[in-house]
Amino acid sequence: MLQIYNSLTKKKETFTPIDKNNVRLYVCGMTVYDYCHIGHARVLVVFDVVSRYLREIYGQNAVTYIRNITDIDDKIIQRANENNETIETLTTRFIEEMNQDATALGVTPPDDEPKATLHMEEIIAMIKSLVDKGFAYQGNNGDVYFETKKFPAYGKLSGRNLEEDQAGARVDVDTAKKEASDFVLWKSSKPEEPAWDSPWGDGRPGWHIECSAMSTHCLGNNFDIHGGGMDLKFPHHENEIAQSEAATGECFANLWMHNGHVMVDEEKMSKSLDNFFTVREVLKQYQPEVVRYFILTSHYRSPLNYTHANLDNAKSALDRFYTALRGLPESAAENDENYKSAFNSALNDDFNTAEALAVLFEITRELNGYKADGNLQKAGELGQILRELGNILGLLQDDAEAFLQGVSNDASGLSDSEIDNLIEMRDSAKTEKNWAKADEIRDKLQGQGIILEDAASGTIWRRG
Repeated sequence: MLQIYNSLTKKKETFTPIDKNNVRLYVCGMTVYDYCHIGHARVLVVFDVVSRYLREIYGQNAVTYIRNITDIDDKIIQRANENNETIETLTTRFIEEMNQDATALGVTPPDDEPKATLHMEEIIAMIKSLVDKGFAYQGNNGDVYFETKKFPAYGKLSGRNLEEDQAGARVDVDTAKKEASDFVLWKSSKPEEPAWDSPWGDGRPGWHIECSAMSTHCLGNNFDIHGGGMDLKFPHHENEIAQSEAATGECFANLWMHNGHVMVDEEKMSKSLDNFFTVREVLKQYQPEVVRYFILTSHYRSPLNYTHANLDNAKSALDRFYTALRGLPESAAENDENYKSAFNSALNDDFNTAEALAVLFEITRELNGYKADGNLQKAGELGQILRELGNILGLLQDDAEAFLQGVSNDASGLSDSEIDNLIEMRDSAKTEKNWAKADEIRDKLQGQGIILEDAASGTIWRRG
């Protein structure tokens, strides 16, 4: 049985979908004004694995995965103005860049990717419902606010006490609010900003209401899982719960999942600390599957420490898997329920990907034993199991030779053709019994991080 830690109840729970034929998952996606960073990559990869495993359990067509796009907010407006370009031009460009990063990381596209600007009708309707029910009001500045005191359960996700927050709050400069904790649902239009018509005048939505309107529109008022980064727990997800349940009168999401922060050398990644890495920057040094593997080495709720050493370890681990898979014959997967059961047990325990990876290492050890004994048929069967289970994690689907000869960490390193030429020169030297020359070439290749293996079929190589 699948057990998932519920951030709302703060304990692991047996996952029981509302409808096992339509398991519904919503994840807060990107605000598209810049390139994705490693923190975004973690959200993309973590919930891709969640989606993949849910489909493994309930069926490929029995899961509806929604990941939204925020394409209108203060940061987007500011960046478009700085770039002297339209908001649509900016957001379209970075949606394409985001999708390029996600594809590189092996992330399967969600079933739908709603954009806030295309759901104004639903957003305005939800705000109107909140106003009509007495949960929201229009301030003297024209903005519409959610009145948190009208929702007694406010704070149930984050554990924050509203009265304590109010007592300790700084003097709020927004005198249009009744209380400091009230949050904006609709912002009245400002000069030269995009605006939509509404019952409260021209304006645009606040950030929190966008997700509530899009998720309930796509998945219904009550759905199975809502996910996102730990930094969204408060205030974003807390506010989503309040406005959604106040508007619909129903439980919003049954289960909440939050992935941990990305750390850099044990410090939280942030632009202010100048330890901020975009996916693009990292992929210049490491193959995409290495980055994906690195993300999965840590439990999704734990901090993920970004270091070159940890990425190098991920590369070494994948090299081991692909080296085992290299040269195997096409075989039907062995019917070995022990490995599959151990793998599923790991993921059933709150998506414990680190333990699932340990199972892949166990398979690899046995596979290598059969290869060493010359039993390629048995090794091939285990290789198929390795690939099948790896696929659930989005790993080990590449051609083994292609991966092992993949990008070098050193931009000034040897090209594939240069390596092949040096290997041909070494082979010629060996034929001529010029062992000194052959050793010299091997040393040169090793100095460039190229590892040679002399096999019966000839010399094969990989990047170390």
